[in-house]
Amino acid sequence: MTLNRQLRVAVIGAGPAGIYASDILSKTDLDVSIDLFDRLPAPFGLVRYGVAPDHPRIKQIITALYKVLDRGDIRLLANVEYGVDVKLETLREFYDAIIFSTGAIKDAALDIPGIELDGSYGAADFVSWYDGHPDVPETWPLEAQSVAVIGAGNVALDVARILAKHPEDLLSTEIPANVYEGLKKSPVTDVHVFARRGPAQAKFSPLELRELGHVPDVDVIVYPADFEFDEGSIAAINKTNQTKQVVKTLTDWTLNDPSTFSASRRLHLHFLHSPAEVLDADGDGKVDGFRTERTALNGDGTVSGTGEFTDWPVQAVYRAIGYWGSELPEIPYNDKRGVISNEEGRVLDINGEYVQGLYATGWIKRGPVGLIGSTKSDASETIRHLVEDAADLESFATAIRPEQDAIVEFLEERGVDVIKWTGWQLLDAYERKLGEAEGRERIKVVSRAEQIDISLGRREG
Repeated sequence: MTLNRQLRVAVIGAGPAGIYASDILSKTDLDVSIDLFDRLPAPFGLVRYGVAPDHPRIKQIITALYKVLDRGDIRLLANVEYGVDVKLETLREFYDAIIFSTGAIKDAALDIPGIELDGSYGAADFVSWYDGHPDVPETWPLEAQSVAVIGAGNVALDVARILAKHPEDLLSTEIPANVYEGLKKSPVTDVHVFARRGPAQAKFSPLELRELGHVPDVDVIVYPADFEFDEGSIAAINKTNQTKQVVKTLTDWTLNDPSTFSASRRLHLHFLHSPAEVLDADGDGKVDGFRTERTALNGDGTVSGTGEFTDWPVQAVYRAIGYWGSELPEIPYNDKRGVISNEEGRVLDINGEYVQGLYATGWIKRGPVGLIGSTKSDASETIRHLVEDAADLESFATAIRPEQDAIVEFLEERGVDVIKWTGWQLLDAYERKLGEAEGRERIKVVSRAEQIDISLGRREG
């Protein structure tokens, strides 16, 4: 069978996963028309709202993503929220297939006493704040002098570095004005990062860790007593150059003479400390301490508790133990893994059967692991299955209103301010102009309403 029209595919989520999936699909032999949706007014997902502002090298990924969308063969429909502005039943009227690439934006839970106290935060929320996410409050309670950060990955390092860094040293970045003003009032002097396992099990990237040692007026302090290596640790060091570099950097820091430390702020890295409790000794509902249990390596890189506890006098705790995917209306969800139920990107129902026309890619498919390379291969797998399924055109092409204008008319009739690629370009130019006035690449617009007005030409730059 041949169609007298293009196949219509909707991709829900305009971060790297959604853009890569759209790009790969556009280059297949299918005659396909692709619409890329995002609930935010601006595209690029966690690259825009999940990477610390002082990591412009990583943010350059946006340049590649920009080129894909700038070609014009993939239509951006931003500021449209799945489940609110358009539901699954409606999408099926307009599209033959739907790919979900909504990512993982919530914090993974940490089940320890006191985690709900005032002053205990998820790292994802803090990252969203300092990256100028339009859906979080524009102020953040930065009142602690000593802070605990739980985690042994790059997000934990980002949170710790942003907290410890003097805000003046962020003024060359795209940091929003409200974030700079908030950080400027912070009384912080000490940030403690706690890792449950040893140095060889840390998930820091070598470059990010080395950069930590060059933050002005911040001493990085590690503790020789935390440096233990079992057979599993040695095997990990010998297996990958990344682990070897991380361990070398950390070990080199143990040789620093404490008497030479003179910075006004300190960033402490603790290993073999498992989170046990967030403390509220005063009973006022606010964090005033953090308790850890000393752990010991078991020989295979895992750890066990020793029963030895330490209380740390901190006034805020940030957990950076991983992201978690959000459940989507009407889409089968695996709450044990925080992902859409799927097999290699094909969405599965409660009986494990493929739900025709529904697919997933990115972190909402596989969980919040892997970098950009993983996201590309992940998208390729999903698209390969979509192409295989589309071979049976008679059953695959199910849209009853496939005209390209139909979905836009539907949304606009309901008062949705749909932002297309030209709208993003207006916002992009506006932010760059703000930055140019201060010698920076850009300064982000934070307010959702302001972003929408600029993107729709209601406010001139």
